[in-house]
Amino acid sequence: MNLSAYNLERTRAPRRRTPWWVYAGAIALAVLLIWGLVKALPGKRERATAAPEPVVEETTTTVPSVSPAAAAAPAVPPPPAATPRVEPPPRPVAAPTPPTATPVETTGIAGSLAPAREALTAGDFLRARELALTIWNQTAERSPEQRAAEAILNEAGIALVLSPRPMPEKVEYTVQPGDSLEKIARKFGTTIELLRAGNNIRGHLIRVGDRLRIFTGKFSVAVSKSENDLVLFMNDQFFKRYRVGTGEYNKTPVGDFVINDRIAQPTWWRPDGKSIPFGDPENLLGTHWLSINVKGYGLHGTWEPESIGHQLSAGCVRMLNEDIEQLFTLLPLGTPVSIRD
Repeated sequence: MNLSAYNLERTRAPRRRTPWWVYAGAIALAVLLIWGLVKALPGKRERATAAPEPVVEETTTTVPSVSPAAAAAPAVPPPPAATPRVEPPPRPVAAPTPPTATPVETTGIAGSLAPAREALTAGDFLRARELALTIWNQTAERSPEQRAAEAILNEAGIALVLSPRPMPEKVEYTVQPGDSLEKIARKFGTTIELLRAGNNIRGHLIRVGDRLRIFTGKFSVAVSKSENDLVLFMNDQFFKRYRVGTGEYNKTPVGDFVINDRIAQPTWWRPDGKSIPFGDPENLLGTHWLSINVKGYGLHGTWEPESIGHQLSAGCVRMLNEDIEQLFTLLPLGTPVSIRD
């Protein structure tokens, strides 16, 4: 076979076929490449569109860099501090008419008296008296509120007067040559017993140069037969209230009197003229006697405390022995005594 025949035969010879899996692999590779390109292209678009968003939000307000606390503040500036809000003027209201029966309301009395009670407990008797006296003057006569104030006044007044404690009604005095307790008491219109109590003096001995505190207040007495009580006033202000007994069958005289005699450990004279000495069980006058300028009548103690608060006496004003002893110490001759039905 010549060369030409060989070549022709070679060209006619069947070609060797490419396996199928080669095409499948190529196709798979191409699909993977296309899928990767598709995934890559949207990511770029997302980044490109997302990036400007914060810029748009921040550029809506041109504010310089501030702290987090300042950034949280509202954009609207607050009103100037120097311009306060002006409220409309209140409508005028007519002043209430004060009540005539009870000037101080009942509900406020307990709270109003609390400072007075605290002062009394603390030993500040002057302040306790001042606060309680204000309440007493503002409340209805003999009302529970007034009686609550009296409980403080009863204690505070006696603690001040019957002790060396200072008070506006006392003056300082230096004992002079020739002075005696009796002379000083007469000069200042008080009693020897009060001079002793107010200066811690025992007996009658005083010395030249001694300094005394002398009470100069003026007492007066008001007795109510219907209430069976006695109110002691100092300089026309309430001082203390006492329970008393008055005359049976309205025998106690009514009117304005004065104390004209003072006797400790008195003798009682019976209606038949017989004298009953002090200490005798039949003596009805108790420990002290303060007579008024009506013969046979006065204020005295009693050995029958159960009669206090009742109209059982022969006409005199009866008191507990400890109460008449206080009055005997406080009240000098000439003290006014008013007795009313």
